[in-house]
Amino acid sequence: MNANTLLTRVREQIPLLVTSVALVSMFTVGSVRYDGFFSGQVLLNLLIDNAFLLVVAIGMTFVVLTGGIDLSVGAVVALSTMVSAWLVERHGWPPLVVIPLVLLMGTAGGWVMGWVIHVFEIQPFIVTLAGMFLARGLCYTIGIESISITDPSYTAMAQTRIPLGDLFVSPSVVIALLVLAAGFVVLHYTRLGRNVYALGGSEQSALLMGLPVRRTKITVYAVSGFCSALGGVLLTFYMLSGYGLHAVGLELDAIAAVVIGGTLLTGGSGYLLGTVLGVLVLGLIQTVISFQGTLSSWWTRIVIGGLLFFFIVLQRLNPVRRR
Repeated sequence: MNANTLLTRVREQIPLLVTSVALVSMFTVGSVRYDGFFSGQVLLNLLIDNAFLLVVAIGMTFVVLTGGIDLSVGAVVALSTMVSAWLVERHGWPPLVVIPLVLLMGTAGGWVMGWVIHVFEIQPFIVTLAGMFLARGLCYTIGIESISITDPSYTAMAQTRIPLGDLFVSPSVVIALLVLAAGFVVLHYTRLGRNVYALGGSEQSALLMGLPVRRTKITVYAVSGFCSALGGVLLTFYMLSGYGLHAVGLELDAIAAVVIGGTLLTGGSGYLLGTVLGVLVLGLIQTVISFQGTLSSWWTRIVIGGLLFFFIVLQRLNPVRRR
């Protein structure tokens, strides 16, 4: 490997390195300032509290890597919670039927949006915005009030703790990590993953190379829909309720996690590991503010907005990643 190649690879990793430094710095500052902050369980709690966000952000990473965007994810999460609660509590359906049905619903919705985007050559922003309004509206056709879930299977999932020595995680964390592992394998060791990166690099070049652009584009939105529905299932376990106002703004959190994790907004460059770090950074911001106790929760949005602005500027200044 020559010096130029090595320098290029180092420059490609700059956003990921900055995110890692930010995560370590915030955890260090929190540990110095607050009693009980320096704990392995605090880090695991970041995963427990944000497992559903991690799953949604993984799906969003697939979409952003192709140069697209999916604004419907938060609404699909809310719709998944509402459909689950409605079918389980109001109609007595078993969870083993409801959960696959919800996952199929989310995947089909993502597939349709991907098909519309490709066939009619409409900007993903517009199509997924329509999907967001549709999914959120469907929530309110089911009910305008929160539906509590008392089903034993859901409560068992909510209360189960998987021990790790003196620490513990929830089943939702295990599911999120399995999704992460599957996504990593797909992106880095399969033809679909190579096609995703190629499509994000240049759709015209991908077409000239004979790559299946149509199939790839539709598949990534189907993956995002599946991850959104699964995120909704995990949020249902976490909240034990379905509500049309669940996950308001979650699409922005997912995009922020992906960008803070170093994935290029125009596509073609990024890593799932970066998305994980981005989710942890967002969770750590919330944790620090809760430990502080005197700050409004709105400071979470202010800090995230500042970080997002910084990483977007960093992407533009990085000569390797500019187009």
